[in-house]
Amino acid sequence: MHAWPASEIPALPGQGLPLRIHDTATSSVREVVPAGPTARLYVCGITPYDATHLGHAATYNTFDLVQRVWKDAGHDVLYVQNVTDVDDPLLQRAVETGQDWTALAERETALFREDMTALRMLPPAHYIGAVESIPWIVPLVKKLLASGAAYELDGDVYFSVEADPRFGAVSGLTREEMLPVFAERGGDPQRPGKKHPLDALLWLSARPGEPAWDTELGHGRPGWHIECVAIALQYLGMSFDIQGGGSDLSFPHHEMGAAHAQVATGQHPYAQAYVHGGMVGLDGHKMSKSRGNLVFVSALRREGVDPAAIRLALLAHHYRSDWEWTKDDLDRALERLARWRAAVSRPDGPAAEGMLAEVRAALADDLNAPEALAAVDRWVERQEQTGGEDIGAPGLVSRTVDALMGVAL
Repeated sequence: MHAWPASEIPALPGQGLPLRIHDTATSSVREVVPAGPTARLYVCGITPYDATHLGHAATYNTFDLVQRVWKDAGHDVLYVQNVTDVDDPLLQRAVETGQDWTALAERETALFREDMTALRMLPPAHYIGAVESIPWIVPLVKKLLASGAAYELDGDVYFSVEADPRFGAVSGLTREEMLPVFAERGGDPQRPGKKHPLDALLWLSARPGEPAWDTELGHGRPGWHIECVAIALQYLGMSFDIQGGGSDLSFPHHEMGAAHAQVATGQHPYAQAYVHGGMVGLDGHKMSKSRGNLVFVSALRREGVDPAAIRLALLAHHYRSDWEWTKDDLDRALERLARWRAAVSRPDGPAAEGMLAEVRAALADDLNAPEALAAVDRWVERQEQTGGEDIGAPGLVSRTVDALMGVAL
């Protein structure tokens, strides 16, 4: 599966700062410095239906910023993202709408690529579908079965959470807190015969009318969590730098993935840090496919909204905060974009090196994008009020905003 084209990152003078970011597993903001020259990042991708809503866009904006901060600090970045192109929600939507599930997945994945290109999100080096990853999943599941960390139940294969003594370390939830969340987010705690209610599916035997593949595990398809583990281990190995996604993935998805990987490899940790973005709401509720309260990037683009304004609207909120989309978000972003473009269109302006330093410091400090925007706003205000004689300043501002925030002026 292919990703989308990369936008060029302008060169900036000097070098950026080390990234400090909030790690869910330690509940702290800490420095995440890659061990080598290449930073390794895995971000969980979409299940391809109802793409791309603003909740998606906010998540991928977060990890685009991570990449840009790392690159500015002198690191290469190896970024991997999956597409869950076979899973219960996708299959259910296909049945509800009378569509072929593969056609639905391909269409929505293509739309997601278009939206990411328009928003100038940096693409992953490896963009891998769940179906593609089955050859890597099967050996992992077999290994877990052989070690006793997995077991069969009526043809399905489950992971035993008791096999990982560190289970719970990613999300920090107790077993009692996990149970209702597990049920809400795709788990089956009430299934008879399971060793523990929280045990998660690794492999599903074929169901009538559903896709399945012939493998050494039998005729079936993979579970959700093992998909990302197989892809991450294939391209990044253990102890990669950041596992990322929305806050709704900390449990069960990232918790289960860490347990699968650590037990399968006998190594710890699966990731050095677990980074989660907040939820975007609409009309008093989190944007969700089940509720249908979604604002789509493609719909805004069809209405003629500049993707740079969409990006600025996302950047106006700290990535860890939960917030609600309103028309005011877009109006403020459009006004900011117009002011910035007018300011950098002038032949000269006040010195901008301080602005660059402020933007770098803000983004390196737990991706404080609102403060980075404020630093540019302050330069724009000086430009509007007094101007200046530095002929390189407008160009430096444009390059800073493009390189570090992905907004083309």
